[in-house]
Amino acid sequence: MMSTHTLRNAGPAGIAWLLLWISCSLSYSQGFPEKPIRLVMPFPPGGASEGVARPITQNAASRLGQPMILDSRPGASGVIAAEMVAKAPPDGYTLLLATSALFSILPGLNTGLPFDPVKSFAPVTRMVLLNNALIVHPSLPVSSVQELIALARRRPGQLNYASAGNGTTFHLAGELFKSMARVELVHVPYKGGAPAQVDLISGQVQIMFDSLSTALTPIRSGRVKVLAVTTKQRSSVLPDIPSVAESGLPGFEVAGWFGIVAPAGTPTAIVDRLNAELRRAMAADDVKTRLTAMGHEVAGNAPADFAAFISAELAKWSRVIKDNKVKAD
Repeated sequence: MMSTHTLRNAGPAGIAWLLLWISCSLSYSQGFPEKPIRLVMPFPPGGASEGVARPITQNAASRLGQPMILDSRPGASGVIAAEMVAKAPPDGYTLLLATSALFSILPGLNTGLPFDPVKSFAPVTRMVLLNNALIVHPSLPVSSVQELIALARRRPGQLNYASAGNGTTFHLAGELFKSMARVELVHVPYKGGAPAQVDLISGQVQIMFDSLSTALTPIRSGRVKVLAVTTKQRSSVLPDIPSVAESGLPGFEVAGWFGIVAPAGTPTAIVDRLNAELRRAMAADDVKTRLTAMGHEVAGNAPADFAAFISAELAKWSRVIKDNKVKAD
């Protein structure tokens, strides 16, 4: 934004140019969108991310007057999709499904990324927080976080926790838990959350931080025991289950998230229009019900709030990665 001092010294010609630029920008923004909008997805089709993005974008598209097309560009842990959008024209027609793994964790593991999660994008809105849970095998003689901590302190290095792999959200959740609870747990990385959960159910491993959406079925069938959720507040899906923070580790919070960002330099008016329509879509009863049934918390916010959230999450997880010397696979 041009300062008052700059305006005073711009001269008549400079001011005229500036007014023309503002007029053209507003006119362009008011006509937005005039063609389909592409949301680039860093995952293959059919996954959890599509389950979140599709109902929101379909609802928003009905008011925008143009379709919002999901364009899957998987590969390189999401880097291919992120780089594509970072280099796209900043006109609002190419957006990225941003994720906690891509924006909060990967930059702490890889210093050679071809994009900057803060500088390369214009945040539009966060969409959902992904509820996670701390689950254990039923044979483990604990029924609360405090009992788990007490047991781990009595048996240092004898309890293990599974994750979907080194450097994943669930691995870092375990490292954060270990440091905050001052316990020694052995990390057992798997190639994905599904095989990790299978071994937890069979008793090959004892503890796991897992997505609530995938853990609900074994929780309800009694094949695993849930001790807490990892979000700041309790989950509406399991309202009787406490959070880790209220169970003896105040400040503990691990929530994956999905959001939408545009290339840096996208006009504010366009970002605001997209934000307004996407948040209206998230507030629609049918969309909200669908997302909640997946175990997610609808969490739309303003562009400035989303920007602050991205920066805070990046700083938090970069510190966890550094302090625990975490390396990616």
